[in-house]
Order: sequence, then C-alpha cells, then structure tokens
Amino acid sequence: MNILTRRKPPIPITPFLLLRHRASASASASASKLPEYEMPTVTWGAIQGRKDRLVSRVIISDYLKSVGVLPDELSSIELPSTVDVMRERLQFLQKLGLSIDDINAYPLILGCSLRKNVIPVLSYLEKLGLPRPRLADFVRSYPQVLHASVVVELVPVVRFLRGLDVDRHDVPYVLSRYPELLGFKPEGTMSTSVAYLVSIGVSPRDVGPMVTQFPYLLGMRVGTTIKPMVEFLLGLGIPAKVLARMLEKRTYVLGYNLEETVRPNVDVLLSFGVRREALPAVVLQFPQILGLPLKAKLSTQQFFFGLKLKVDPEGFARAVERLPQIVSLNQNLMLKPVEFFRARGIPEGDVARMVVKCPQLLLLRVELLKNSFYFFKSEMKRGIEELVEFPEYFTYSLESRVKPRCKLLAEKGIRCGLGWFLNCSDRRFEERLRGDYIEGEMTGPSFLMGGKLELPGGELFSEEEEEESDGEVLYRRTVSL
Repeated sequence: MNILTRRKPPIPITPFLLLRHRASASASASASKLPEYEMPTVTWGAIQGRKDRLVSRVIISDYLKSVGVLPDELSSIELPSTVDVMRERLQFLQKLGLSIDDINAYPLILGCSLRKNVIPVLSYLEKLGLPRPRLADFVRSYPQVLHASVVVELVPVVRFLRGLDVDRHDVPYVLSRYPELLGFKPEGTMSTSVAYLVSIGVSPRDVGPMVTQFPYLLGMRVGTTIKPMVEFLLGLGIPAKVLARMLEKRTYVLGYNLEETVRPNVDVLLSFGVRREALPAVVLQFPQILGLPLKAKLSTQQFFFGLKLKVDPEGFARAVERLPQIVSLNQNLMLKPVEFFRARGIPEGDVARMVVKCPQLLLLRVELLKNSFYFFKSEMKRGIEELVEFPEYFTYSLESRVKPRCKLLAEKGIRCGLGWFLNCSDRRFEERLRGDYIEGEMTGPSFLMGGKLELPGGELFSEEEEEESDGEVLYRRTVSL
C-alpha cells in the first residue's frame, strides 16, 4: 500500500509579502556597506516594570560610580534597562576621545541613545567636513548637540548658513568656533540679527564673510547687544555708511561689551587729550582700541613718549589721533627710528615734532630710513628743515615714487616742496607737471563731528574722487583693511 504524503499548499504571494521581501533585500544591500560608525549590538531588553526599573537604575548607578562617573544628575532622565547598554555608551564616548572628567562635566550625555542620537549626529557633522579627530573637541565644547535631531534641528541651521553665502568649506570652521549655533532656530535670533545689519547698510553679500569671521553675531540679540553698540558708534560721529563698511571687515567690534569696555575706553581717550572730533577717525583706523585695557596702555605709552621721545602729553594725544595703533606698539621698536634721526644731527625737539606730525615713522625699519635719507642728502640735496616740516617723505616708496618723480622734476626744472610732488596720485602729479592748474600743498582729511567731511582743496579733486561720498573718502583715507 502506497503511503501518500500530503504536500503543504504553496503560500500565495500577496502585495504585503512582496513589499516585505523588497524591504529585506534593501536592508541586506545597505548592511553590506561599511558603516561610518559601529552600531551598538546590545538591545534595550524586555519591557520592565516599575520595580525592575528601580533595580536596574541602582545597578547602573553603582556601575557608573565604579568607573568614576557621578550619576547624581541622571536621576531625572531615562536610563537603559541593562548595564551592558550603559557600558557600551560609555565605551563609545571614551573611544571618541572624551574622558571621564568630560562626561562628569555633562553627565546627561549618557542619556543619549547611540543609535538614535549619537551616531546620526556625529555622522552628519563628519559629513559637513569636521574631521573625526576633532569631533571630541566639538562635543566637549557643546555636548548638547548629541540630543539634537539631525533633520529637525541641525540641517535647518546649516541651510541657513549656506543661504547667507557662507562657503560650504567654511561651515565646519564656523560651527567649530561657535557650536552653540546648532541650538538656535534660524527664524529667531539669527534672522533678526542679519536683518538688522542689512537695515543699517551692511551689504547682503558681505553677511557670509562676516559670519565666517565672527559667527557669534548670529547669537546676539538686536535690542540688547547689536543696536545699542551701533547707536553708540553713530553717536561718536561715524557716518552710518562708513560704520557699515567697518563692521563688514571688523565684525568682532560687535562682541565688545558696551558698558564695561567700549564706553569707558572712549572716556579714557578723551581724558588723555584725544579730541572728540577725532574719535571717528581713531575708531575707524584701529577698531581694536575699543576692546583693549586702554587706560593702562595709554599711561605706559604716554610715559614712554615723554621720557624717551621728549613728546609732551598734548603731542602724544595728537600722535594717537593720527596713529592709534601706537597704544600697542613695542617701545624698543619705536625707539630705533628716533635714535636714527638723532644720530643724523636732528635735534631732539625736531625729532619729537616729526613723530607727532607723522607717527608712522615709528613703524619704519631703519634700513629703509637709511636709504631714503641718503637719497635725500646726496641726490636731492635738500635741507634737514624740509624733513622736519614734511616727515611723511620717509613713508613713500623710494624706488616707485620718490626717485621717478624727482627725475621728472629735474627734467622740467621745477623746484617745489616735498609735499607738492609726493602727496598726490600719479594722475594728479602728471597734471601738475603739465601746469593745468596751480595749487598749494594739501594736508590730510579732517572730520568734524556732526557735519560733513571736509577735505582741504577738495574742489580740486578729480571727477573719479568726486564720485565718492564723504563717508567713503573718510573710510578710504583713514582705514587700511
């Protein structure tokens, strides 16, 4: 008798099974690729009751204490169900580069799931361009980032930065300098700060470079930080357009504390004899002066100027107005040009006058002074008194300006003062040689607080210069950015 075996009927292929099969195949294909980080292998385990959870928390707390972690702050957050999961989290963070001390500084980091929080965030940061060896420093400075959602919180911030024209390669640099940016909402403080800066004249295309230079501006509140600073600087007499140009290049000024540093420093400048009408030019030339420990520096330099350079306090104030950087210059370096002039027979009093009139002399190397002085005496055959009256001669390039123009003057048989043929552009010098007009020697620009910029001889400027606004001329002539 044949024993008939009954076969199981085939399982019909339904749409649900077909989708499940495709999902399984897709998962297998993705699993074949090497992951950027090794995913945790330990699961959370079975659902625990209240008593089991309390027991697990005690066991995990004992484990953390045994390795040096203080678990006190973890009482308010959910912890994994087993010690194995916590051990894996701790080992992952240590492998990343964090120490036990780093974890104790922010123990809530142990509440972040490796699979749901830590690994996605680190992978995204590395994708942005942060090198893996520097991820530990990033997390150490802003551990809250591991609580963030990549899609909901991190991606919008990066898109906002790119929308401001922050270069893609600069995004890691910006985030490294100010990691807290990843905790802001683009539609909040960041958007408001940018909108205000644009409203005062900052060019939208320059916002990106400003953020790259000083990303902290995106976290500053307009009403309490940015606007009071801007209004104070405008109150000094700086034209709005010029202030906008300065902020584009020296954005860090917004980071100075207005009440504790900036306002007291302005008062210090006035107390040392700097004229109020000269404050705009001082700030534009050397914006860092607003953030220095200014009283101590000015006191030290004023004493040095009086003792070694024989410059009285009033002369020192005029020198600061013309070159505010002298508050931070090395005294030994400043003394070398002075000693050079004295060694050439120029009296101390005249050298002091030269320094007050052109403090840029203190920045020049002695080798350059020697060459210019030798040409002045041997080729130009002029008297020392002309150098005392126009010490700016030493600030002009000997090869590209002084020698060629002296040669042309000699060919034309023109005898004039140093300032007449040196203190002008090439185009203006050619016009002077042709004799199109006659003008006296001009001094530098001056700025009157509350009024427009007045340039001596301004009516003689070329059409190209006339197209510039008063503020632009002030900025161009007083600031080298």
